[in-house]
Amino acid sequence: MTILVTGAAGFIGYHVSRALLARGDAVIGLDNLNPYYDPRLKAARLAELARIAPDAFTFLRADFSDAEALSRALDTADFDRIVHLGAQAGVRYSLENPRAYVTANLMGHLNLLEIARARRSSHIVYASSSSVYGGNETLPFRVEDRVDHPVSLYAATKKADELMSESYAHLFRIPATGLRFFTVYGPWGRPDMAMWIFAKNILAGRPIQVFNHGKMRRDFTYIDDIVTGIISCLDNPPPDDGHKKAGGSVAPHRIYNIGNHRSEDLMGMISLLEDACGRKAEIELRPIQPGDVPETFADISAIQADFGFEPQTPISLGVPLFVQWYKAYHGAS
Repeated sequence: MTILVTGAAGFIGYHVSRALLARGDAVIGLDNLNPYYDPRLKAARLAELARIAPDAFTFLRADFSDAEALSRALDTADFDRIVHLGAQAGVRYSLENPRAYVTANLMGHLNLLEIARARRSSHIVYASSSSVYGGNETLPFRVEDRVDHPVSLYAATKKADELMSESYAHLFRIPATGLRFFTVYGPWGRPDMAMWIFAKNILAGRPIQVFNHGKMRRDFTYIDDIVTGIISCLDNPPPDDGHKKAGGSVAPHRIYNIGNHRSEDLMGMISLLEDACGRKAEIELRPIQPGDVPETFADISAIQADFGFEPQTPISLGVPLFVQWYKAYHGAS
């Protein structure tokens, strides 16, 4: 099977592409390599994919928010299923550059839905986010919860992606699965994420800024567990049977949380980083930032019931694995 993966040079897209290649699928990876963070990291991920499967991995550089450029890039490409992971990520950056989120996450998502419609794709799996839960105070977050009050533009665009997917599933019967990811971390991660920033500063002997005065909890999810969930969903398109599915749709559209089903104390994660880095952190406590939430916690009962999904990696194992990779990547001891 040949699968289109958008955001293939990104953190999750790289790992999903690698797993698909490892099981014998062909992957067409699409990415525009934008400079939101260091493009050299993205290039290194792509080089790894080309190294491990030179005959099965094809890279196309294109901006999927540009409908004409996307059509040109895919004109001769032959694929069936789509894993749409490309997006403008980051809650805090949405305060600085909101138009980037509308362009990438709204227009880009619409363009991929149109590709799926034109190709009659058998399934499109797309990235949503736990950010859609906003200031929800009912824990753990359930896919049945209302998500009408986003606290960031990033979250609003991800909710809009879910709504667009629902309409396409209803109107055109395109099978779609939306995945609300919870604080993904691990090797080849993103430099704008807290775990990367903390590790970088701890190893360099610089202070780390900890928001909400350290009173934060996150459902940290190791990348291997995320990939397992994505591929389980990809392999099982929602049936067009009129029955209600995860997330409430009777169209062929499901929505799942993918998390570790454990809400971990941020200061506990920092302690694990200190142990793995071999030095103490200098901590600067700060107020909570606009758009942030104090706690996330995934109810994963829907994806457990449908696919037997069970996270395997607690942060006590995952954090040292991330630091080990980080040191190797940067040539640190």
